[in-house]
Amino acid sequence: MTALTLVAQGAELGTHNLRTWMLDNVVPLLLLAVAVLLLWLGGGRGDNAGVMRRVGGVIIALGVIGLAVSGAGVNLGTWIANLFSG
Repeated sequence: MTALTLVAQGAELGTHNLRTWMLDNVVPLLLLAVAVLLLWLGGGRGDNAGVMRRVGGVIIALGVIGLAVSGAGVNLGTWIANLFSG
């Protein structure tokens, strides 16, 4: 089915399928690449402290990605704003 056929049928166009595909395929592939690079760059030289610093950064980045994907960032922002505004 072509895009023109979908538009002619009145089907709703969106990015849901692309988003799902990226979450299912691209994110795990990037995580695997980061893990291999961390092991290759730091583990081979015995720089365990450097590897752990990088792992900490990766964990923080994963938390940010998790907040962005799940939509929980709005609730977190509201909670933080309520802490300061009373």
